[in-house]
Order: sequence, then structure tokens, then C-alpha cells
Amino acid sequence: MTKTIRSMAVLAATVCLAGSMGFAETGEALYKANCQSCHGSTGTPSAGIAKMMNVKPAAEYKTTEKEQIESVKNGKGKMKAFAGKLTDEQIKDVVTYFRTLK
Repeated sequence: MTKTIRSMAVLAATVCLAGSMGFAETGEALYKANCQSCHGSTGTPSAGIAKMMNVKPAAEYKTTEKEQIESVKNGKGKMKAFAGKLTDEQIKDVVTYFRTLK
């Protein structure tokens, strides 16, 4: 009986841990879901989007990480604000990923 209870406890702990890890979204996944349509999959927007929305390629952004986080959080120009849609941690993860596209 004790062996069965112990096995069930280990199984429950494993399922809980795997479940919490499975739902964590990376900066890349969040970028693809929320940013890629305007900023492009590689950080280079399509010519039409670039012209219509005034979006530059990632390599041309000279702003700091903090400034980019604020832009994502509060919106800037034609970009909508993501505060309330993404957590502060998710916004930081997205900006960190975006900065690798340079």
C-alpha cells in the first residue's frame, strides 16, 4: 500500500511539473504569435507593411532594451499596446528575442 501511494505521489509531481513547463511560452513563440505579422519572421517586414505601418527592419532599431519594452507595453506609432495582453515577463522575453534578429 505504501509503495502504491509513493508511486502515485511521484506520478502526480511529475505530471504537475511537466504541465507547468509545457505551457511556458518562449519569446520566440510569443513573437511569432503577436509580432511576426508586422515585423516579419526574421525581423524584416514586407515592403508593403514597412511602408504602410512605418516598420523598420530589426537591425535598424537603435533604441535600448528598456525603450523597446516600453514601446511594446504602451504602444508606439501605429503599434498597439500589449500591456494587459502580455505580462511584463512575456514582453521582456519578446523584446529579448526581437533583439537577436539583428
